[in-house]
Amino acid sequence: MAGNSEKLTPFTAPVVDRLSVRVVVDSHYERFLPKMTHPSVRIEHVGGIPGRQMTTLAGEWGLSLHLESENSGDKAQYLLDFGYTPEILNRNFNLLDIDPTRLNGLILSHGHRDHYGGLLGFVEAHRRHMREDSSLYVGAEDVFREKWVKARSLDDENAEPITVSWGILDRRALTAQTIAPVCCGEPHALHGAFTTGYIERNSFENGAGGSMVTENEDHFSELERGGKLVADRHPEEHATCYIVKGRGLVVISSCGHSGIINSVKTAMAVANVDKIHAVVGGFHLATSPGDYIAHTVDELEALNPDVVVPMHCTGPAFMDAMRQRMPDKVVASNLGSRFTFGV
Repeated sequence: MAGNSEKLTPFTAPVVDRLSVRVVVDSHYERFLPKMTHPSVRIEHVGGIPGRQMTTLAGEWGLSLHLESENSGDKAQYLLDFGYTPEILNRNFNLLDIDPTRLNGLILSHGHRDHYGGLLGFVEAHRRHMREDSSLYVGAEDVFREKWVKARSLDDENAEPITVSWGILDRRALTAQTIAPVCCGEPHALHGAFTTGYIERNSFENGAGGSMVTENEDHFSELERGGKLVADRHPEEHATCYIVKGRGLVVISSCGHSGIINSVKTAMAVANVDKIHAVVGGFHLATSPGDYIAHTVDELEALNPDVVVPMHCTGPAFMDAMRQRMPDKVVASNLGSRFTFGV
């Protein structure tokens, strides 16, 4: 599906008055944060849980975001990604008092376990309270392919890494719970939101992700057809986006394997919107070299968003670079925090 984002046919994307993004799962939680303000976003951090003095939010490697939008009184909610484990997702979901009956649907950004790992356990715990017609919106069928990673031996840290399976999302378990997967390879309008479809690879970004795949179908490469593992290029990754009235485009990149600049520019092209209000989520820069991060900041600065909220796999080096280059735009995230745009 590769191509040129400049040639994408724009579609009519929905517009909302307000969007709130709440961090349900991430790896960092600081209870004693001072109150923070920003001219482009309302920031609400979570300290103690009222009435729950003997428990707290729990972090893990992974990401899950609760999205709530409103347009002329019409509200919609989605859960985007599901962390690594159902135990942490369900714990935080309940502590944050999110109501599963109000979810319009579920969205999965891509097929990595730190984003889908809690999905089946979440569905098992909450399906009876969810809408009967609940769907899971995915970028492509590749989300259901098995992923492989390199792992070191627990017994000998000097041994060469071995290749192990990182699991596979079980489509049959979803359909058994009457959760219908909906593939969004093209831009897809949701209730208040839209997904980008395939993210065009047109920038300097290399789209690396660390996992590997193998496949025997005809449309894959010669190496894949031979059963050999090759780098996963994440063709199933898509971004979730909103157009906030009077503010511009909010792009939520859960991991950004396709490149955060590619993600933003694809969203701009398909929605035919020039103004970037916010860039939110994981940008997959934690292991990137300094010059690569600097180039990313250059490109973000040219796009001129009002606010940037890095999470998950973005990494401290990017945060440091943003604080030096765009200190008035970057906002630190925290587990449980809610960021509201359009107020």
